[in-house]
Amino acid sequence: MAWFRNHYRCDRCDGKWADEWSSMCDDDCPACGARHMSPCGSEDLTNVIDKREHLFIVLQSPASAEEAPDYELVASFPTLNLAKAYVRALI
Repeated sequence: MAWFRNHYRCDRCDGKWADEWSSMCDDDCPACGARHMSPCGSEDLTNVIDKREHLFIVLQSPASAEEAPDYELVASFPTLNLAKAYVRALI
């Protein structure tokens, strides 16, 4: 399942926050409670690269993920460039 870190700015109190969801959805301001703030930016976290010892591990949020990304290891590479190329090919 797709996973995103959404960045928000409140129209009422100018508060800023980030939250992770399975979509780029509206959120309520945690500071003042203003409702339905749209993200002003988002990062796609569906596929992430993690360095473990001497390998670059590609993790993916599976279709079964619901409340959290629940990452699964899908590939490992000796270089960061190879891992990035693999992730680009997934998109």
